[in-house]
Amino acid sequence: MDLRFTEEDEKFRAEVAAWMADNLTGEFAALKGRGGPGDEHVMFDERRAWERRLAEGGWTCVSWPKEHGGRDLSLMQQVIFFEEYARAGGPGRVGHIGETLLGPTLIAFGTEEQKKRFLPAIVSGEELWCQGYSEPNAGSDLANVQTKAVLDGDQWVINGQKVWTSLAQWSDWSFVVCRTDPDGPSHQSLSYLLVPMKQEGVEIRPIVQMTGDSEFSEVFFEDARTDAANVVGPVNGGWKVAMGTLAFERGASTLGQQLHFQNELDEIVRIANQNGAADDPTLRQRIADAWVGLRIMRFNTLRVLSNVLDGNELSPAGMITKLYWATWHRDLGKLAMDVLGAEAEITEGAPYELSKLQRMYLFTRSDTIYAGTNQIQRNIIGERALGLPREPRVTK
Repeated sequence: MDLRFTEEDEKFRAEVAAWMADNLTGEFAALKGRGGPGDEHVMFDERRAWERRLAEGGWTCVSWPKEHGGRDLSLMQQVIFFEEYARAGGPGRVGHIGETLLGPTLIAFGTEEQKKRFLPAIVSGEELWCQGYSEPNAGSDLANVQTKAVLDGDQWVINGQKVWTSLAQWSDWSFVVCRTDPDGPSHQSLSYLLVPMKQEGVEIRPIVQMTGDSEFSEVFFEDARTDAANVVGPVNGGWKVAMGTLAFERGASTLGQQLHFQNELDEIVRIANQNGAADDPTLRQRIADAWVGLRIMRFNTLRVLSNVLDGNELSPAGMITKLYWATWHRDLGKLAMDVLGAEAEITEGAPYELSKLQRMYLFTRSDTIYAGTNQIQRNIIGERALGLPREPRVTK
């Protein structure tokens, strides 16, 4: 395993860093470090304008093939881009669901007409997407979705409810997993539909989080409609497409996420040195443990990615990634509050305003729940990586 970057890669790193330094200025300077987890609502219009600036510079959809508007970057160059974006304090991306989930899914499973219609608007930052998967009774068990779609002439009519839909209130479109055969087996009766969000049949109810933000929402479909052609893959063949989308969820951007974690750890260290918490041997050891844990996270990710670069399948070692970083980040939130001490219990007063580390701590409570709970992650590792027997399923 060679974790070094080539000379060409380092030239590319300098190009990305220079572009970020030249453009994250002026009207965009205030966006530095904003719009991340727990802070998604802030300056949304400005971040949407930033998305268009990225597009003008050719820095959206960097992993996509050039024929679809991307840069077709190598895996290591993708890593470099996400790292330098985070290092420069690039704001939370408002187009990341379309770029990292829907776009690659259409490239893999979509028709030529679908690619021509939807991909350019993702590249340009003109259309935003959200994901219609989870339901009140179908979170980790995606095959249990109850939202229904019935073909009526040349349109699908959709009825049901989705929940935890990130960025729903700002999105133009959603990719929605629906049940299209009420009598078929659970995994063989689902379809993957592209549904416009701005129509009378769609009601969005933002869910207020502990941070005071409403990053995600409940979405109710009541006779909502989309064209019959907006089904990705075969009708009743949506399970394979949905699993394909999930496979795209974790990739090179993980290294950029780790740079965001490093920025948070640096802030904790700065405060610890300022307020004297660094003199406490217990806190000092926890800070050191956090630093070591972050390095382990980086090296394991690079090991997994380098294995892919060598032409191999994604190794079972990659299955620990979500479990590891979610637990580490949750503990970092606790460390931040202990370093702040009594200050952690105090806000700036009305209007209710949290500091950066307070927002981070509250958001980290969800890290071990969303995108697959720790319990689900352990099941995946046990069953798929270690080959252990499947967990007994409760039947009614």
